[in-house]
Amino acid sequence: MADLVERLAPDELWVLFRRVVPPTEVIRPQGGGRRRAGDREALAAIIFVATSGCTWRQLPPVFGPSLQTVYRRFTQWSRARVWGRLHRVVLDELGSRGELDWSRCAIDSVSLRAGKRGPLTGPNPTDRGKLGSKIHLITDRNGLPLSLGISGANMHDSQGLEPLVRGIPPIRSHRGPRRRRPAKLHADKGYDYDHLRRWLRKRGIRHRIARKGIESSQRLGRHRWVVERTVSWLAGCRRLYRRYERKAEHLLAFVGIAAALICHGRLVRADGQDHLA
Repeated sequence: MADLVERLAPDELWVLFRRVVPPTEVIRPQGGGRRRAGDREALAAIIFVATSGCTWRQLPPVFGPSLQTVYRRFTQWSRARVWGRLHRVVLDELGSRGELDWSRCAIDSVSLRAGKRGPLTGPNPTDRGKLGSKIHLITDRNGLPLSLGISGANMHDSQGLEPLVRGIPPIRSHRGPRRRRPAKLHADKGYDYDHLRRWLRKRGIRHRIARKGIESSQRLGRHRWVVERTVSWLAGCRRLYRRYERKAEHLLAFVGIAAALICHGRLVRADGQDHLA
């Protein structure tokens, strides 16, 4: 079990997670009772559910905590927005090491079919009106997710641009103050609206948005392919293959977990390169 926990929740990720998880009261006023299940084991079990796509009932007992305990921790941590905070902490580590490239960021979205009705679901116009949700994201030039959000599948991509740009947290830089604005933003024809161009210019963000009926989105492919690759990385978190969660905060939690794991993978590779150097 220890090897599996260390593989799913390695030391580096566990150290960062401890910085964002709320403190827990472990002393029982009445005394006695069972020892509280470890947070690291619960974290590893949650990551297993996220990456394997299994249901909570299918969670193997090898992690130690019961599935009820793991699910309870997941709901508590999701309510406390731990996963978004973990993502931001990993971004801070990447930014402080100069691993984020703000020169050309890209925006896109991906739709998920929803198995159940719930908040932030809607008819998907590209899937014969079937119920679904949509993940919106902005990535840096390397495809690392900087900001993410969810909506119903019927929400137009253009409506996600302003909230996503505003949602980029102030991230540490290798040199200088924290940063939260890309130098340039690339987008396809779904964002071809003059008011969005004006909004970006007002904030000092240059834009490259394909125009409907004038130019092909393929011309932007050399810069936008990174965000499409990130969409495939998100699909590596198999729990996001389809929306199984009725609660929107639980879907957002799995999106945050996927984003944190993607960014942590880059952090691990950067550490490996530093050791080789």
